[in-house]
This record gives sequence, C-alpha cells and structure tokens, in this order.
Amino acid sequence: MVIHTQKKSLVQALSFANKIDKIGFVPTMGALHAGHISLVKRALSENEIVVVSIFVNPTQFNNSADLQKYPRTPDADISLLKDLNEEIIVFLPEVSDLYEDTVAAKKYHFGNIEKEMEGKHRKGHFDGVGTIVNKLFRIVKPDAAYFGEKDYQQLQIVKKLVALEKLHTKIIGCPILREENGLAMSSRNKRLSTKQFEEAATIYKTLNEVRDKFGSTSITDLNHLVAERFLQNPDLKLEYFEIANEKTLKTAKRKNKATKYRAFIAAFAGEVRLIDNMPLN
Repeated sequence: MVIHTQKKSLVQALSFANKIDKIGFVPTMGALHAGHISLVKRALSENEIVVVSIFVNPTQFNNSADLQKYPRTPDADISLLKDLNEEIIVFLPEVSDLYEDTVAAKKYHFGNIEKEMEGKHRKGHFDGVGTIVNKLFRIVKPDAAYFGEKDYQQLQIVKKLVALEKLHTKIIGCPILREENGLAMSSRNKRLSTKQFEEAATIYKTLNEVRDKFGSTSITDLNHLVAERFLQNPDLKLEYFEIANEKTLKTAKRKNKATKYRAFIAAFAGEVRLIDNMPLN
C-alpha cells in the first residue's frame, strides 16, 4: 500500500495512470467504518485504481468544538484499507498542503438545494464541502467518485459542483449502511455512549413509521408525529424533520402523486449530531 501525504507526490504517481486506467475515488474524513468500506468495495469493483483520501476538512465545520472532537483514527483506517486491498492508494494530506496560506472556503452558488435543511442549520457548510471536493478532484482527477446516501443533500451538492466546475467525474451515490439497531453508520457514532447509541435507534424507527404512514397521512400530521416521538425520548433532541421533494430538496407541504419524496432528520444525542434520511414513495 502506498500512502501519499503531499498532493505533489500523488499527482506524480497518478499522472501516467490517468491516461490508461480508470480511477475511482472515495473521499473520507477518516474514522472509517463498514459504510466507508462498502464505498471502497464498489470503487474497487468498477475501477483499475482506487484512491481513498482521509482528511478532516476544517472549512465545512461551522462549530469549532465539533471540529476538534471529530474522531481521528488514521492508523486504524490505514490498517482497515490494507486488509481490504493492498493496492489501494491512500491520500493523507495536512491542512497546509491543501489550503496553503489561506484556510478558507470558496463561495459557491449551488441554487436552492443549498438553502434547505443542512444549509439552514450549518451556515457555510456546503461552501466548505464544495471547496475541498473541488481541490481533491483536481488532484486525483477521478473517473468516478463514490458518496454515501446518508449525506443525501451533500450528494446533490457534489453533483452540482461537478457541473459548475465543469469536472469530468461521475458521481455515484451508494446505499446507507446501518448498525444492527438501524442507526445509520457514521464516524460520529464512535462518540456515542452505549445508552446514546441505543436511544439513537429512535431516528430509524421514526423514519420507518413515517414511510409506512406516508400514503395515508398528511405531511402536517407526519410532522406532528415525529415531534411527538422525539418528545417521548428526552435523550434525543430533534433539530429538524423535513419531508422534501427528492429532486429539488424543497420542503413539501402537501403531496403530489407524480413527485418522489424523501424524509430527512437531524437530531442530537448529547453533543453528537446525527443525520439520516429515507425515501418515502
């Protein structure tokens, strides 16, 4: 396994490969889990070369404490990837290498999709995501890049970024992997206590209940139902629940038979912020 800590060496290593091989890319912030591994396995099955980046991007955090507490396990991450496939190329850069003298996000105009849900609650988050993904794509020059659907809104942002920056990378969304209790796999789960981990299953149970009742219940009543479920669980604090048009991500107030909808939840278990989503029809 080759580990690159500087973009210059990675660019040199891939300069010839870019001409003859299909390159798959899995950008991560580390603290790898089975969800990440499923992305890497998909990339391995569809490309000759796979690059996995491990980088906690400071410009997408709107909370400095969250940035400091974000789990970092580079040795374990590298070991996990090596056990999966020794041919994987790992990119493990420093902030100074990617951002040089100015650690700041570029301002993007992603349209209405950046104003919904995460955009409302995490100011500047998607500018940070767009900035680092653009930097990484221009370094790796992947044919395909793989993202999990847990961050569904982010997935749509990245697709928009590719169009705005005129990049030649195919963006592939991959299904959410879940813990045994239904909680969506996330690096943040490592910060949960045993009790918090158990209680967080409420998120998945609630999404399932919304999906099951979606055909016969109004969106207003479903909003009330979700609020009630979280009031019943004092260990979780609901930040938002939205039923949105799956394509535009615009919040829905009433249903249209021709439209696909998806339910989105963000909630706190203590200080740990968890997100999840589920298609409804």
